[in-house]
Amino acid sequence: MKIKYNYIVIDGNIGAGKTTLATRIAEQFNAHLILEHFEDNPFLPKFYNDPEKYSFPLELSFLASRYKQLKEELAPRDLFKSFTVADYYFMKSLVFAASTLKGDEYNLYRQIFFIIYGSLPKPDIYVYLHLDTDRLLQNIEKRGRIYEQSITKEYLTKIQDSYFSFFRQNPENKYLIVDINNIDFVSDRSHYSKIIDTIFSNDYPVGLNKLIL
Repeated sequence: MKIKYNYIVIDGNIGAGKTTLATRIAEQFNAHLILEHFEDNPFLPKFYNDPEKYSFPLELSFLASRYKQLKEELAPRDLFKSFTVADYYFMKSLVFAASTLKGDEYNLYRQIFFIIYGSLPKPDIYVYLHLDTDRLLQNIEKRGRIYEQSITKEYLTKIQDSYFSFFRQNPENKYLIVDINNIDFVSDRSHYSKIIDTIFSNDYPVGLNKLIL
């Protein structure tokens, strides 16, 4: 299979399977893999226990860590890798901040985000894995991270709405929204092949592209 992309992002809501898919793609195609180091963030467990108090320091810390990682890992070209695949994109910072911050804090955060955003490379294609919130909650419970067990359906809905809002407001990127409610690419190899074919065997125009698998 000929790869037409140099930089691919696999993203989605919490529990959508983005890290699993990005990792498998990197293994199959010998791609450079970028994974977000979210578990090292000291504010994350505190945020889930007290969102009101810790939302702003959490979002600022993620903004800084994501920028540092992407700046470092996207700059050099690895000649021994076919392309780069990441399990998040920098826009994730604004998506989550829009759901957790309010008023002046969000306005300040948004200003800082767009100052930084323009200095980072844009992906050739941005793949968003869409799952209904009930499936997301099942996946979150199954993987058993203690600090995630307090995540609510309402919070996941806010995150989802924030993603779609960003897509509509920033149409200059190539987005592929893949509804995966009817497949299980983690357990079923044929389903995995189906999603790989969807990503790599078609040409998509700039803007929003939606598919149901």
